[in-house]
Amino acid sequence: MRDLELYVHIPFCVKKCEYCDFLSAPAEWSVRVAYADRLVEEIIERAPDFRDCRVTSIYIGGGTPSILEPRYLARLMGALSGSFHIDPEAEITMECNPGTLTPEKARAMHEVGINRLSIGLQSANEKELKLLGRIHTYEDFLRTFDEARKAGFTDLNVDLMSALPCQTVKSWEDTLRQVAMLRPEHISAYSLIIEEGTPFYTRFHEDEMVRDAGGEPLFLPSEEVERRMYELTQEYLNSRGYRRYEISNYAKPGHECHHNIGYWIGQEYLGLGLGAASLIDHTRFQNTSDLAEYMEQPFARQDEVRLDRKEQMEEFMFLGLRMTAGVSRQDFADRFGTEIGNIYGPVLQSLERDGLLAADGGRIFLTPRGVDLSNSVFTQLLLD
Repeated sequence: MRDLELYVHIPFCVKKCEYCDFLSAPAEWSVRVAYADRLVEEIIERAPDFRDCRVTSIYIGGGTPSILEPRYLARLMGALSGSFHIDPEAEITMECNPGTLTPEKARAMHEVGINRLSIGLQSANEKELKLLGRIHTYEDFLRTFDEARKAGFTDLNVDLMSALPCQTVKSWEDTLRQVAMLRPEHISAYSLIIEEGTPFYTRFHEDEMVRDAGGEPLFLPSEEVERRMYELTQEYLNSRGYRRYEISNYAKPGHECHHNIGYWIGQEYLGLGLGAASLIDHTRFQNTSDLAEYMEQPFARQDEVRLDRKEQMEEFMFLGLRMTAGVSRQDFADRFGTEIGNIYGPVLQSLERDGLLAADGGRIFLTPRGVDLSNSVFTQLLLD
């Protein structure tokens, strides 16, 4: 059987955060219920095309999936398990935000087969949480974390965000320390990106341009401060037993996120729900991002693009090199029928000379300096 990952999108949240450009928005209860019904229909409708597939992971993201009531979570998981062949050992993750998880919901999630929660904290600093537009406090997060543990979850991720406006190295270190003390199995630590179309873009874009030009921004951390936060993340989490296995992800041994690793190694995935993207048979497509259209025609593909051999090679390199283990020469040869040196030989040699790539045991991976300059490395891996 072919391996397949599923992504299920719940596009609703209590309040849109100031920095967020994801496909999500607040909605009335009746809209959420109607969407859940349509999503179940899509699951049942699409599953027959994947009878020869074994689902190795499911990721329920958003938005805030934990906004759904327990009975709709049960319907959703029932539709998935009744329609797809889900591996008994599959990793099944649901995102949740503090302030939306009750003890009842936590128990319901665990009982219907969800075995991993990803909790969106972002910061342990109350001023930073308020600036981000989060609906919760740090105390709310602690209650959510405790409720998840009491419900039986033994695989928890906490999302954190650095390089926030007015954030200091000390406040970032305090966040890392307070979260690491709780011993979650996984920590995702991302730097803030100012996305166009968000309130943060209106407020901080000029500040960002000043920083990018090498100047001293008024609100955002300087390049030097941001770099120190970046270095501190790895130093501190490594000292607490977390292994960095991808540019922005750290895990206790054996608790790496299998779903995300699947993306980085080119695993096929099917997206279900509003705007959800898929990669099937080297073809990318996605559902409509218009809610009214999705409610009328949830199964129509849009933006369908078939990746040619060159694009497949580029993605193999871009995505694989995000992981600290890098890419395998043998995997490249098996997938593309040629040695990696025949395609990338001179580029790889140049990147090694510059100290950006290293090779060992049949694998090629970014050096610490290469991770810092990863965007530049990936640009050089584009094929003419």
